[in-house]
Amino acid sequence: MITNINLYNYGIKSYLTYVYAFLFIAGNIILPQLVHIIPNGGPMLLPIYFFTLFAAYKYGLATGLLTAVLSPVVNSLLFGMPVLAFLPVILVKSVLIATIAALIASRQKTVSIISLLIVVLSYQIIGSLVEWAIVKDFFVAVQDFRIGIPGMLLQIVGVYLLLKIIRK
Repeated sequence: MITNINLYNYGIKSYLTYVYAFLFIAGNIILPQLVHIIPNGGPMLLPIYFFTLFAAYKYGLATGLLTAVLSPVVNSLLFGMPVLAFLPVILVKSVLIATIAALIASRQKTVSIISLLIVVLSYQIIGSLVEWAIVKDFFVAVQDFRIGIPGMLLQIVGVYLLLKIIRK
């Protein structure tokens, strides 16, 4: 199902980029705190990527990249999650999701479950390969595919529904 939505691509000079990025960073701080109440909730539901995907798809690359970089860094500094050892991998995946989402959204001008599936699978596959190169452990690198499927589904369906709801 393809849904027409209003997409925006505020540049780095627009104050709206920073307003929206601030809101999505706040969402990426609050959502992981709520999810981490559930045992193994973070690795299973992958909450740090949710608002990054939304920000980049709806508001463009600048908003997405600010959200992608600042969300994990602020979370790590404030709450120790992600731990510093995993911060580079989380940052790579966050930047990938923001870049791929913004690129697909700008080309399609619509949103669909398929387009979000492509974004999520792309950032996860590329991110897992980068993680494997960094940590040198394939089993660790594919953790998101082993236990993070609910989180990937949440990103795809949740962001689709949120974009559909606010399109008006």
